[in-house]
Amino acid sequence: MQWVLGKMGMDSKMALGYLGVMFFMMGDGLEQGWLSSYLIDNGLTIQQSALLFSVYGFAVAIAAWFSGVLAEILGPRKAMVLGVALFLLGTIVFLTIGLPTMNLMVMIPTYTLRGLGYPLFAYSFLVWLTYYTPSSKLGTAVGWFWFAFAAGLNVLGAYYSSIILPVLGEMNTLWSALIFIGIGAAIAIIANKDDLNVGKKFQNRQEAFKYLSKGITIAFENPKIGIGGIVRTINTTGAYGIVVFMPAYMMEIGFTRTEWLQIYGALWTSNIFFNLIFGILGDKLGWRNTVMWFGGVGCAIFMAAFYYVPDIMGPNYLMTTITAICFGACLAAYAPLSALVPSLAPDNRGAAMSILNLGAGLSTFLGPAIVGAFIGIIGTLGVIWVYTVLYLISAFLMKFITLPKTEEKNQSKDINNLKDVVGSSN
Repeated sequence: MQWVLGKMGMDSKMALGYLGVMFFMMGDGLEQGWLSSYLIDNGLTIQQSALLFSVYGFAVAIAAWFSGVLAEILGPRKAMVLGVALFLLGTIVFLTIGLPTMNLMVMIPTYTLRGLGYPLFAYSFLVWLTYYTPSSKLGTAVGWFWFAFAAGLNVLGAYYSSIILPVLGEMNTLWSALIFIGIGAAIAIIANKDDLNVGKKFQNRQEAFKYLSKGITIAFENPKIGIGGIVRTINTTGAYGIVVFMPAYMMEIGFTRTEWLQIYGALWTSNIFFNLIFGILGDKLGWRNTVMWFGGVGCAIFMAAFYYVPDIMGPNYLMTTITAICFGACLAAYAPLSALVPSLAPDNRGAAMSILNLGAGLSTFLGPAIVGAFIGIIGTLGVIWVYTVLYLISAFLMKFITLPKTEEKNQSKDINNLKDVVGSSN
C-alpha cells in the first residue's frame, strides 16, 4: 500500500489527512446544491436566502484569511479542533432552533459559525502539510489537498444528497452531515499520530499581528498582487452565486431536484480533474494566458450558456450537463494564479498567498450578495450577465499581472525544458 501511495506522490500519513479532509468537506458541502431552494420553499424570500449565504461567505473569507496565522500560533492540531468545535456548535443550534423556526436572527449567526469552522479545519491541515512535506514533493502534496477538498465539498456531498434526500428528507440529511464531520475529524486529527503541533512561528502576539497585517499591506505595496486577489475573488463568485437561485430556475425549466444535483456534481467533478490539466497547460502556454483565455473568457461563455442552453432547449439533461462540465473546467483554468501571484513576491510568498486565500473566501460572500442585490431588479438572466461581465473583467485584469523579468525567464526556461523532454521522448 505504501508503494502505491508513494507512486501517487503521498505517504500513509498524508493519505489519512487527505481522507479526513475529504470526509469533513463532504459533511460541510452536502447541502450546497439544494439548501437555498429548501429555505425559499419554506418561507424565506430569495433575498433573505441570499443574505444568509452572503454572511456565511463573509465568515468563510475571514476564517480562510486567519486560519494560517492561527495554525502558526496555536499549532495545526488545536486550530483544527477549534474548527470542528465551531462547526458542530453552529450546526446543532442551526438545526434545532434556526431551521424549525425559520428565524433569521438565529439562522444567520449559527450558520455563520459553520462558515468559521471549515476553513480552520481544512486550511490548518494545509499548514501542517507544508511543514511535513519535503519541498521536492510539496507541489504534489498541495495538489492532492485541493483534490480532496473539492471532491468532498463540491462533488461527493452533491451526489450523496441526490441519493439520500428522497430517503431521509431534508432535515435528516442535514443531521447526517455530523457523521461525516466526525469521521473526517477522527481520521485527520486522532488517527493521524504525527505531531501536528509544528510551525509555531511567532514569539508573541505583537509579532503575529505584524505578520498578519502584511497579508493586507502587500496588496498595496505590490498592486499586481492586489489585482491577483481581485481575479481570484471573481474566479468562484459565479459558482457560489448560482447555488442560491439556479436550483429554482432549473426546476422551473422542468428538471427534478435530483437531476439538478447531478448536474451540479458534474460541474465540480470536471473542475477537480481540470485543475490538474490546466496546471500542466499553464506551464506550456504561460500562467497568465491560461487564466486570461481559458479562465476569464471561458467562464464568461459558459456562464451565459448555463442559462441559455436550458432556456432554449428545455430540460435537456445531457446538454445542460455538458455545459456544466465545460463551466467547471474553465473555473479550473484559474489554478495557475496560485503559482503566478506568489512569484510576484519571492520574499513574501506567504503574505501573497494570504491575498489569494482572502479572495477565495470573499467569493463565497460576493456570489450570493450579487443575487440578493440584483435578482429582484434584473431577474435571473440579469444576474447571469452580471457574473458574465465579471469574468470578462477578470480576463482584462490579467493583462496587468506580468511576471518580473527573472521569473518570466525561469518559466520560459522551464517550458523549453519541458518541450525538449517531450521531444526526446518522442
